[in-house]
Order: sequence, then C-alpha cells, then structure tokens
Amino acid sequence: MDAFKEHCRRSLDSIRGQGRYRIFTPLQKRAEGFPYYLRPDGSRVLVWSSNDYIAMGGHPILVEAACEAARTMGAGAGGTRNISGTSPVHDDLEAELAALHGKEAGLLFTSGFVSNQAALSTILNSLPNGPGQPWQVFSDAKNHASMIAGIKGSRATVNIFRHNDLVHLEALLVAAPAGAPKLIAFESVYSMDADIAPIGAICDLADKYDAMTYLDEVHAVGMYGPTGGGVAERDGVADRVDIIEGTLAKAFGCHGGYITGDAEVIDFIRSTAPGFIFTTSLPPMTAAAALASVRHVRQDHARRARLFERAATLKARFDAAGLPRIESVSHIVPLHIGEAALCMDVSQRLLNEFGMYATPINYPTVPRGEERLRFTPGPLHTDAMMDELVNALLAIIPLERRRAA
Repeated sequence: MDAFKEHCRRSLDSIRGQGRYRIFTPLQKRAEGFPYYLRPDGSRVLVWSSNDYIAMGGHPILVEAACEAARTMGAGAGGTRNISGTSPVHDDLEAELAALHGKEAGLLFTSGFVSNQAALSTILNSLPNGPGQPWQVFSDAKNHASMIAGIKGSRATVNIFRHNDLVHLEALLVAAPAGAPKLIAFESVYSMDADIAPIGAICDLADKYDAMTYLDEVHAVGMYGPTGGGVAERDGVADRVDIIEGTLAKAFGCHGGYITGDAEVIDFIRSTAPGFIFTTSLPPMTAAAALASVRHVRQDHARRARLFERAATLKARFDAAGLPRIESVSHIVPLHIGEAALCMDVSQRLLNEFGMYATPINYPTVPRGEERLRFTPGPLHTDAMMDELVNALLAIIPLERRRAA
C-alpha cells in the first residue's frame, strides 16, 4: 500500500507540474436563470461550457415530469431492469428513442459511457462466425474514451484509422481477413475538434466490405436533423447505420445513455451485456423527464435553429476580434491556447476576474500543444453576453499568443 501511495503522489506531482491537474469548480446550476450558475459565495457565473446544449435541463416540462414521477414512484428505481427496475416509463422511453432514430428497438443504460462500453464489448466478444474468427474492429483515432474502453475490453483485433480518413479506413478494410466479422466504430460530432464524420461515405465502405456500423451521436442528438435524430438523420442515412448510440445527458438535459438498432441485436445485448444486466435501472423520475424532453425536442424546431444561429454568431465575434478560434463545422466553438498551464490560467482568470466559466481542455483529452477552451453557446446566450466574453478574452489572452495562433 505504501508503495502505491508513493506512486500516486509522484503521478499527481507530475500532472501538477505539467499544468494539467484538474480542478473541479463548484457551481450550482439554476433551473431558472440558465446559463447563469451560482458559486458557493452566492455570486453569479455565466457558464459557456455546459453540455446542456439547448437549455432543456431546467425546462418546466422536464421539471414537472420528474416531480410527478418522483411523487408517484419515488426517487430510485429500486433494482436492476430484471429485478423490479422496469417501469412503463422505461419502456416508453426506449420506444421513443427507437422512433427518434428510425430503429426497431432501443435500450437504456445508466450513462453514455456505459452504453458504449457495454454495447461494444458485448458485440465484439461474441463470435458470430465461430471461435476461429474474432471480430475486426475499425476505430476512428479520435473516438471517445468510452468507445475505446468497450473495444479494449473485447477479444477483437483493433484497427485504428486516421481521423475521418476514408482512404486509410478502406486500406485497413482491404487488409483485414475476408471472412472475419467487421465493425466500424465512429462518432458523428467530435466534441473536442468540433468536426463531423462523413457518415454516408463510411456506410458506403461498410456496404462494400460487409462491415457493421456503430455510430456515437451523443453530441448531435436533439440538435441535428429535422426532429433531432442526429447527423445521421440530417444526412438522410440513419437507416444505413446498424447501431446508433446516444445520450440523454446533453441536449435532452437529463441523464442516461442508450443504443438503438435492429430488434434482435438490441435484444441480444439486453440479454448478455453485464453493463446492462448487473446495474440498477435509471430512476423513474429521470426516465420520465427524459421522455418528456425527447418528445418536446422532436417538435421544437425553433430551439434547434436558435442553437446554430448562436454558434455561428459567436464564431463570427471571435473571428472579428482576432481570437484564435479553431475551425468548426458544428455547434461547438473551440479556442486554441496551446499550453496547458496557460490554458488553466486563462480559464481561472475568466472565472475569478470576469465571472465567466469555460472549460480548459488539456492532455490527454487533446494532444500536447493543442490545449484549448471549449465554448458551447446555446439558445439563451445573448449578444450582450458574447460582447462581455470577447472583451474578457482580449484582456486575458496575451497578444503574442493570439498572433501565434
């Protein structure tokens, strides 16, 4: 134990020395007043890095749905899905999510991380062609840690293709054993680089080489597409993706993860995934709020339009001010800083001197030298708020750093 404690001390000292020690900022989210939060001393903070992308977390429809379910069913589920933890609202939510993505079935998990880890490891540990043919999985180099965890927890042979590089992906597909089952795992919106995968083109390769597709849409559901079904819906290719995974914790403003797909595939995962079977079900009040959110968001076209207008406005404000914005084709607006200690300092000064919060993104989330602040403007961020933000960043970020970017 002493040796391990010493190892922990050395590792933490190294992390601190590199300027990438994570400091959690205690902020009280407000159902009313969002995107303003409260600090412990009662002062207001304007938050620019919430994943509550379209400000649904405090929506009265969700709050009332959660309260009514809590009054009726209590706070917790009281068991796993197989042991008294399945309520009608869980079934209704899974059906609603399947309909959102145009799939036959859906399956709820306790988080988006767990849904990726459990679903991918379960699929890739199966042997559809017998013991002599393990899966060949093709994973985008910038896939989320949850997808990597699911893949690493399997017996599959892993092939990592360069980010959004179709030529490299096809070369790996060509080189793989012809008779082996194949799965391409990728995301739609990559939240750190703010770019988007060519989903249709990846599906073309999957068709050509008889590969299954697994798409993570966590940073797109509720926002992209005519009804918020994600980039796959926007691009008209959702029917070509075998499994679409998403979250209820970002645009839908609640908590939990899910997968959708073919009924038999979803039933197989439901029946065999330890990450689903052996964990307590989502609280009914959470599921009820999520169901209310999905139903509302699918019809709230104006809210989605406002999100993208706000993101475009902030990008234009950053560009006009000469701030080192990283090119983005999504609703996420990254600002390049390029040094871990400086990135942390800019974030802290923004909070302490100007009452605004933006998350510093450091290694290992992004490569060294690519440190950045990540902004997610939403429907409730006003032009005046953006003016305040730009002026604060100009006062904090050194001129030479802006020129270097």
